[in-house]
Amino acid sequence: MPRPKKLRLINFFPKIKYFGPSKGKTFKKEEIILSLEELEAIRLKDLEGLSQEKSAQKMKISDSTFQRILWSARKKIAKALIEGRSLKVEGGNYCFKKRWRHRFGRK
Repeated sequence: MPRPKKLRLINFFPKIKYFGPSKGKTFKKEEIILSLEELEAIRLKDLEGLSQEKSAQKMKISDSTFQRILWSARKKIAKALIEGRSLKVEGGNYCFKKRWRHRFGRK
């Protein structure tokens, strides 16, 4: 039995959780699910311009784990754009910053 995944720390929860083609021919293809930790990795690295090391530290994960999450997120986003699929943000293995501190007794 594999060991359980560690929680990833996120500081952002999106207001909009569903993206899709607005015009033209829409195809009934399955939607692509982007987890909240994948969205957080994209936000930290691509939007805020942080280094991989700083981004990984903010999420409380290793550099290699951050790289895998980022690679997965970019692949899903590219697939949604190229194939005209909908992108839905939900789920994942995460904890919010406020709850993280409370969970481990930090102020």
